[in-house]
Amino acid sequence: QAQLVESGGGLVQAGGSLRLSCAGSGLTFSLATVAWFRGGPGKERDFVAAITWTDGRIAYADSVKGRFTISRDNAKNTVDLQMNSLKPEDTAVYYCAAEPYGAVGIPRTSSEYVYWGQGTQVTVAS
Repeated sequence: QAQLVESGGGLVQAGGSLRLSCAGSGLTFSLATVAWFRGGPGKERDFVAAITWTDGRIAYADSVKGRFTISRDNAKNTVDLQMNSLKPEDTAVYYCAAEPYGAVGIPRTSSEYVYWGQGTQVTVAS
C-alpha cells in the first residue's frame, strides 16, 4: 500500500532551523509532484513548497521564499524541506503530499494531491 512518511519535526527557537524528510513507501515518485503543506487539526492545509520529480521544477509560497529549500534525492526516493530562519508563525503540522500522475504545472491546492503523510509537528518558540 502506497504511503508517505514524514520525519524531522520538533521544537526550535525562533531563528533556528529544522529539516523535514518525506519518504515514499510503496510509491515511487517517478512522475510525481511532491509537496509540503502545513496546517493543523480542523484547519485548511496551506501550500508551502513543491518539486517535480522529472525535471526538478520548484515552487514556494511567498511566506517561506528565501528561508525554506525543497530538494529531492532520487536514489533514496525522498523529498526534504530545509527550514531556516524559522518564525513562530511557521508553527504547524507539516504534511507531505504527492500527485503521482504528472500534473501540468505545479499544483498548489491540497485537493490536487492524492497521497498524504500523517504529518509532523513543527513548533517554533519565540
